[in-house]
Amino acid sequence: MKYPAPIVRALPLRERPLCRVQRDAGACNLVEILAAIVGGSRQIEIAHDLLARFGNLVGLIRASAREMESCLGLGPVGAARLKAALELGRRVALAGSDESPLVRSPADVAQLLMAEMSHLEQEHFRVLYLNTRNRLIGSQTVYIGSLNASHIRVSEVFREATRRNCAAIIVAHNHPSGDPTPSPEDVEVTRQLAEAGNLLDIELLDHLIVGQQRFVSLRERGLGFAA
Repeated sequence: MKYPAPIVRALPLRERPLCRVQRDAGACNLVEILAAIVGGSRQIEIAHDLLARFGNLVGLIRASAREMESCLGLGPVGAARLKAALELGRRVALAGSDESPLVRSPADVAQLLMAEMSHLEQEHFRVLYLNTRNRLIGSQTVYIGSLNASHIRVSEVFREATRRNCAAIIVAHNHPSGDPTPSPEDVEVTRQLAEAGNLLDIELLDHLIVGQQRFVSLRERGLGFAA
């Protein structure tokens, strides 16, 4: 049995999603926020339907506008409005301060990458470039697709780092399955890159694997790095 969602016009004005967002958006639940974006008389029902179909915010971010249109009563305009709101939130999460981020721990790296990489449907291999003070001076996606030690070219990973005269790099890739457990291939890639970094005098500080709201640091686990 499924309880029917309340109709907006049947709710007191102060309890309607848009009014609640106006008072205190931070106190609203996800259904209320989605309903306020969607609008219309069936906004709460549509919000419930969206979460039932796509599971959570990660599922919504991954969904195309056309897939969203299939939800009851949303339509192309509502789907486009929702995609725009989700994209805006993603860009806000990625926006940094004017000062280059300081990377002091795996958690700092995860904070920089989780919002962007945790919902990707393919594996992306990213290189972060650091100066002598461990401040981020740039990043680049080097590979897209399944990570395999035989496919990774060390020269490609370190090319931009050499050009920028970097002191160190951190590499990261995502597991679309959501499980960040390192594979034997992940460990082998780390070993090859750490050895190359020693020869080039550009230290590989870490290799992070990003899952859904979780990450693993191979440096912390001692995988692929010399003791």
